[in-house]
Amino acid sequence: MSTPRNRLETTPVRQDTVCMCVRGRACSSFAPGHAVHLIQARLASATPGEWVDAIVTSTDASEGSLLLHTLDGAPVALWSGAGAVDHLAVGTPVAFHPRYHALTVGGRLFNCLAL
Repeated sequence: MSTPRNRLETTPVRQDTVCMCVRGRACSSFAPGHAVHLIQARLASATPGEWVDAIVTSTDASEGSLLLHTLDGAPVALWSGAGAVDHLAVGTPVAFHPRYHALTVGGRLFNCLAL
């Protein structure tokens, strides 16, 4: 006689997580606009020809959004929950990597969501 197998029922899992940056703490997500992942930083640095130079034209600290204009005049609207807006002022020169949604300012790298 064989021993009956334990048949455990699966429990539904909810994926409703809220990033800590919404609560004013460090980001707990690596989604666009949140914390910078090590691989994201390495890929952005490995493709230097894809960086786009831009100037910050407006910022909104309450929403975490910023507007850049490339040197060609094209607007780029971004959002960063990781606090990129806190390190930027209007007129600041920055570089944006559209492929890996990275923004660098003064040697600091931010993960940004293109709006």
